[in-house]
Amino acid sequence: MLRFVLRRCALVLPSLLGLLVVTFLLIHAVPSDPAVAMAGDAATPEQIAQLRLQYGLDRPIWEQFAVYVGKVARFDFGESAFSHRPVALDIVQRLPATLELTFASLLLSVLIGVPLGVAAGLKHNTWPDHLLRIFSVLGVAIAAFWFAIMLQLLFAMNLGWLPLRGELSATLSKPPVVTGFLLLDSIVTGRWDAFADGLRHLLLPAVTLALGGLATIVRFTRSGVLDTLQNDFVFYERAVGYRWPRLVWIYVLRNSLTATVTQIGLLFGGLIAGGVVVEAIFDWPGIGSYTVQAILTGDRQVMLAVTLLVGAVYAAVNILVDVAHGLLDPRLMERA
Repeated sequence: MLRFVLRRCALVLPSLLGLLVVTFLLIHAVPSDPAVAMAGDAATPEQIAQLRLQYGLDRPIWEQFAVYVGKVARFDFGESAFSHRPVALDIVQRLPATLELTFASLLLSVLIGVPLGVAAGLKHNTWPDHLLRIFSVLGVAIAAFWFAIMLQLLFAMNLGWLPLRGELSATLSKPPVVTGFLLLDSIVTGRWDAFADGLRHLLLPAVTLALGGLATIVRFTRSGVLDTLQNDFVFYERAVGYRWPRLVWIYVLRNSLTATVTQIGLLFGGLIAGGVVVEAIFDWPGIGSYTVQAILTGDRQVMLAVTLLVGAVYAAVNILVDVAHGLLDPRLMERA
């Protein structure tokens, strides 16, 4: 197991380097001058030239890339051209909010999607199955920004049940920072008022982000259950009178989750990337809104760092998914 994990970690480095090369070239292919954007409309040519010299924008692109890779190897992601703060510091401060939203969305998708997928597989070609298949198609097809706006109009503006945007009400102070996660810090410090308010703020963006993942998990779980039900061990266990609920929820489900676990791993990285739009709509203080701001202002250091972060998350989650596959089916680990 350890050798497998180490081998996969070694393969991650070339992938991240390739991602960095592609992102670097695409960002520099955009016909814009960051020095002009940083200097402003009233800047003189001398001021713009000074900014190009200060940030190394006057160097050849290969030299800029080599310098940036050297900094990344030392975990130095540069300084934001507009906030004038280290990019790594900004990401560390905003990452807990994004992870909190991602974990909440993934938890909703798994806790609801897996039972619904099992139910659809057991009720194959009946009206519950048809209804869930329609829901899974709609869940994948509905645009996240439209669904977010509809939720805001209904639950925040019309009914007034939930907050419209933000992470915490302006009338409440944040709990002392222990882990960086608002809900967890509220529990640790005993700030139950902040916990309840933060949970209310989290609900709408989490539901919005979870919709597509929920539909995907339902589809893959249903497909896995249908395949597993055709295996000989299921017919044998049913013939000898094995208890049906135990057979389904332990043995059938365990043998059906291989593809679902893969999708859960992919969804985790996808939720972080897809959270850019959701965070911007709900004014969520995570790396998604930070990335939108960087794109609008042409902050290349931030865009490169966030892209590399998402790629590293994808790679780490894929390794964890492979380990989970090995735990579910040890034969896969032996082949690897």
